[in-house]
Amino acid sequence: MHPDVSSASARPSRFPAWNIAWIVIGSALLFNSLLTRLTMPENRGVSDLSAALGAVLLLIPLLWLAIRDLRRGELRMNELVVLAVMALLIRQDHFTAGIVALLMLAALLIETRTAQGAHAAIESLIRLTPTRATRVDDAGNESTVAAATLAPGNVLRLRPGEAAPADGLVVRGRSAMNEATITGESLPIDKAEGDTVFAGAINLTGVLEFAVTRAGADTTLGKVRDLILSAEQTRLPMLRIMDRYVGYYTPVILMIAALTWVFTADITRVITILIVACPVAVVLATPTAMVAALSNAARQGILIKDIADLEAAGHTTAFVLDKTGTLTTGQLTVSKLTPLPDTVPDDLVRAAACAEQFSRHPAAQAILTLAREAGIALVKPTEFDEVTGLGLRAVVEGRTILCGRASWLREEGVAIDLEIDDETNINDGASRIDVAIEKKHLGWIGLQDKVRPEAAAALTALRELKIKRIVMVTGDRQSVAERVAADISCPEFVAECLPEGKVATVRSLQAEGYQVAVVGDGVNDAPALAAGDTGIAMGAAGSDAALHSSAIALMSNDLHRIPFLIRLSRGTRRIIFENLAVAMTLIVGGLALSGAGWLQPVPAATLQVAGALIVAFNSARLFRHEESTTPTERSTT
Repeated sequence: MHPDVSSASARPSRFPAWNIAWIVIGSALLFNSLLTRLTMPENRGVSDLSAALGAVLLLIPLLWLAIRDLRRGELRMNELVVLAVMALLIRQDHFTAGIVALLMLAALLIETRTAQGAHAAIESLIRLTPTRATRVDDAGNESTVAAATLAPGNVLRLRPGEAAPADGLVVRGRSAMNEATITGESLPIDKAEGDTVFAGAINLTGVLEFAVTRAGADTTLGKVRDLILSAEQTRLPMLRIMDRYVGYYTPVILMIAALTWVFTADITRVITILIVACPVAVVLATPTAMVAALSNAARQGILIKDIADLEAAGHTTAFVLDKTGTLTTGQLTVSKLTPLPDTVPDDLVRAAACAEQFSRHPAAQAILTLAREAGIALVKPTEFDEVTGLGLRAVVEGRTILCGRASWLREEGVAIDLEIDDETNINDGASRIDVAIEKKHLGWIGLQDKVRPEAAAALTALRELKIKRIVMVTGDRQSVAERVAADISCPEFVAECLPEGKVATVRSLQAEGYQVAVVGDGVNDAPALAAGDTGIAMGAAGSDAALHSSAIALMSNDLHRIPFLIRLSRGTRRIIFENLAVAMTLIVGGLALSGAGWLQPVPAATLQVAGALIVAFNSARLFRHEESTTPTERSTT
């Protein structure tokens, strides 16, 4: 048995060109032997000589593989096959020896080609960037250049039907782009000035010009490719256990063969035992299923960095989901301005917008959008400090501005009467950002976020998958959490939850015995993602932090991918167990039949080929396993 049964997908071809030549010539000689037997039965010597030469030539690739394994200090199935074929040659059963060698080589070729085919399926998903690009200079002149020479700042022109050769930002034009290969999103995405373009995305309608931000291996697609190929090298915990005992397999089989010879003195039974003991199907059982699942996940915009994380996802019994940017769109809009009586609304917005200019928080972007729409002139801060989960401090025109939670501003010495201020709050579930200048409270800004339209259906799907606990966590106030929880039918939620509070929620569920998956944006939720048994980052396309802070990254923001991931995980585990059951049944059943003398060498070798094909085709089902669609898409198909 192979000591590394999960690495088949990553190995290069087992057979060098010269071995393939031996196989072709040996097969021709075997066919000639059979033809001679049928057409000229009186020339038995010619037929035997042709079979002997064919068997020897077919033995050479097997012998080469066996010697290679032994030189590496490994005992694999090739040694068992060589012993069986050599025993048949010694018995001068040349034709049977040739047929057995040919069938076992066919099984090995199936193993190699299946692994290479699965590997190629992943490569086809991620080898999408063109090798040439149309670069535009300052005068608007075009030139065709190699994509490998692109650098940040280059402006590229993309015509309909062309794939983007690099990541970038649109500077001119409008178009729709197909990003399915990166995010798994089947619907075209409209692009306009300022929008992000991903390498590998296909331009569908208009002409776009975009400035390169990342090229080559630094693009989102390049990082995805590297992470997926790295995932192919990872191993399931189950296989690590098997590795402890795999070194005993070949000696045990040889001992069984020796005992059979001692008790029966039947060399045919011994030869058959050596053949049926070759674990071709066992070698194929896990890697083919693993790579098929990785390929399917990549096509759906789900990036899995370690195959063990895919297995762990299937064991999940509780979910902790962040609200902002996960269950909601994360695109906040200002819904209410509440300045204090001595403050002008424009002064409240100007103070907040000036302070928030360097922040990437969704609340900051909403306030800045309002300021631009109102035509308010802004001044850049000279000092800026953001306190995660609480707010920020900035110095503008020599004055210190605080923006954030009212409780935090009070800790910083700002006089805020929360009871009086709450009376002015129209409890509409809006998030609240309080603003102060030089510790003088100016008022607060209310912001609202939209719930993702698929959120309720995704949570229902998780409950149907027997997920026992689903908890929403948010740093927002109780009224905001209640509104969102009601919209998505999530009975459990924790409001006003700082990053350490999210981690505490995860730890609490784990202490109760739950296998916890955490879903967040991969940036503010990094501690919670790390604390969970499985960390799932949403909207990872274009975000290095999201790609690297989680075990699993969803390249798009479609929540339907989460229940699909659970189904894929459970389906992969089921397929692997089915494959192993078939493989072990063939080995154990074959050993029993061989020991009893009811199975002969050629049927035994045929059984190995059949087992390899069954396992390969069974694993191939995962390539199309329950492709995720939204309810709208299902209704239209």
